[in-house]
Amino acid sequence: MDPLDAGRIVAGLVLLVLGGEFLVRGASALARRVGISSLVVGLTVVSAATSAPELAVTVGAVLRDEPGLAVGNVVGSNIVNVLLILGLSALVLPLAVKQRLVRFDLPLMVAMSVGLLVVSLDGRITAVDGLILFCAVVAHTVLTVVLSRRNARSPARAASPAGGSSVPDAAGEAAEPPPASIGRSLLLVVLGVALLVAGATLLVEGAVNIATTLGVSSLVVGLTVVAVGTSLPELATSIIAVRRGQRDLAVGNVVGSNIFNIGVVLGLPALIAPDGVPVSGAAAALDMPVMLAAAVALLPIAFTGFAVARWEGALFVALYLAYTGYVVLAATAHDALEGFTAVMAWFVLPLIAVTLVSFTAYEIGLRQGRRTPG
Repeated sequence: MDPLDAGRIVAGLVLLVLGGEFLVRGASALARRVGISSLVVGLTVVSAATSAPELAVTVGAVLRDEPGLAVGNVVGSNIVNVLLILGLSALVLPLAVKQRLVRFDLPLMVAMSVGLLVVSLDGRITAVDGLILFCAVVAHTVLTVVLSRRNARSPARAASPAGGSSVPDAAGEAAEPPPASIGRSLLLVVLGVALLVAGATLLVEGAVNIATTLGVSSLVVGLTVVAVGTSLPELATSIIAVRRGQRDLAVGNVVGSNIFNIGVVLGLPALIAPDGVPVSGAAAALDMPVMLAAAVALLPIAFTGFAVARWEGALFVALYLAYTGYVVLAATAHDALEGFTAVMAWFVLPLIAVTLVSFTAYEIGLRQGRRTPG
């Protein structure tokens, strides 16, 4: 292994942490200044910003005629976002899920995952497919901002006193200090994005150099090394947001990034490439269904208690490790693949299904019990 590649990985990680800190601070202040919620900022500004590395890698891969890397990067990043990033974030602190996210954004993420799988079944994402996916993201962004501004205005009018002075909180203390100016907030966002892109670029370059020396395919590199590397901005941003108390920004960042990845990161290159983006049979048969399953698995968890608990986060991380293990064993044609597949199919996955159903039923019962008058 080249020591220079290891140095790139370390430097990339440092830049990602710094970029995530700047981005969360700027985005949170921007949300307060313009009167929209941190969830909406996570769904729009932060998700688009943290998806910049995926966009750069995917466009570059398409232009270099590496469609496997392009598709693997997007599909793998979406799997990483739900299973690994939300899982690790929930282990730090249980995540809050807003009702608006459950009713609108999560179903849209699932619908776009289904749409990507359907348009890929013929082995190619055409320009028309890319245009449809891209327009869906544009419509989602516009509708999100418009509805947020409309909903923010009504409570503000109802709650503000006639004099317009600051309102003390329940403990009689002054309200939190005013946010930074829009210019300073935007500067923090831009600086955070620049550091995230630079960090992800360094990390991916070093990791890909190491992985390709092992002789694995570009699809596998995209699904594992590149997917994790380009998703590290989301990981850094989400964990920092959780630690700073912006738990809805963390969930919105992941959901918004997945929507952005499908519609823009993969839809835009399909518009640019003369013949669209080819999709391998392996990606359509296994990896895209896994991406869809991860998106669907988030729905009942969000519906039960509007939170992602620590045990659910641990389950997501375990599922990601199992999936990655299978991809690596299959890519290297390891002797343990057959036994690993049998254990997963006949023991681990049924046990996880029973656990999910049992805990979901239990949490639904608790919610109904709270609603029943004593």
